[in-house]
Amino acid sequence: MRLSGFVILALQDPVAGTPSTDIISLVIRASITSKIVLAILLMFSAASWAIIVYKTRNLARARKQNAIFLTVFRKSSRFSEVQASCASLPASPLVGLFQSGYAELTAQMRTVAEHRPAEGGGRPTLRSLEAVDRALLRASTTEIARLEHRVAFLATTASITPYIGLFGTVWGIMVAFQEIAGAGSTSLGVVGPPIAEALLATAMGLFAAIPAVYFYNHLTSHVKAFANEMEDFSLEFLTIAERNFT
Repeated sequence: MRLSGFVILALQDPVAGTPSTDIISLVIRASITSKIVLAILLMFSAASWAIIVYKTRNLARARKQNAIFLTVFRKSSRFSEVQASCASLPASPLVGLFQSGYAELTAQMRTVAEHRPAEGGGRPTLRSLEAVDRALLRASTTEIARLEHRVAFLATTASITPYIGLFGTVWGIMVAFQEIAGAGSTSLGVVGPPIAEALLATAMGLFAAIPAVYFYNHLTSHVKAFANEMEDFSLEFLTIAERNFT
């Protein structure tokens, strides 16, 4: 009987009549304004994680296909052979660069062939290597924009969600002081739950912002690595074009 009494006492709320301060109870008991703030922060967090997962997988696939494309490019003796393999590597940004440069090469050599006398013969030559360089530069800009697509949302989340959470906390503390004044008591049981409810918005803002900051920097560093790789490939492409078609 004595043991049963101890168990019953242990299961009882230690302070009778004191509201529970677990997170679910705080959310349920929150004001309409606080619930709206928490819902906005939750949407920012969910969207950020969706972008993080999508871009991580997308960049990993691009990195893998870049390696495959470079192997094919360096082993092939003709650009037409490389062009034939491009359709199977749609995620590789180097494919976009190559196709743009190859299209410019083909257009120039077709123009030269049309204006060359039929008896002239000779190997095809480029009219302007600078035009090929500009085509590669335009393609590089396009591919970098594609790699950075949606990543900027993480920066927005990282910068704005702490302020949204702070607004929710300030609003919650204002409401808490009104409730404390109405209760006419400053005991911990009265003060604690409203203050905890107010601070929940700040905690949620940080929960959304911290992963967004980390993965924004992480993904941006990978995009910069892709940009460097594309610059190296452009120089390699131009070197081959200059050696063989000028």
